[in-house]
Amino acid sequence: MNTIVKDWHIVSIFDGEKTIGKILWGICVDDMTYRFATNDYISTSKIVEISPNNQLIKTASGSIYQVIGVGRKAQMQMKDFELLRHGFSPEQINLLNTAVSN
Repeated sequence: MNTIVKDWHIVSIFDGEKTIGKILWGICVDDMTYRFATNDYISTSKIVEISPNNQLIKTASGSIYQVIGVGRKAQMQMKDFELLRHGFSPEQINLLNTAVSN
């Protein structure tokens, strides 16, 4: 096992109405590859395979993540993708977008 993730989301990335792909965003519990420290955020490359029975997610870069607990689904526009990459959670991005539109 490479990396264990909690408080996770499967985030669908859109460019307007067009689906670009899905990524995993979550919080690191343990990382045997030493890329992430405990409690760091993780924003992956594009998901290529989800194995719900094993709670495993494989990404385009070849990384395998074990997700624990119940995950959530989120949707994000491509314009907000960099915020995910910089550590903002899907909830924080939605709050930012709501504040900007008001």
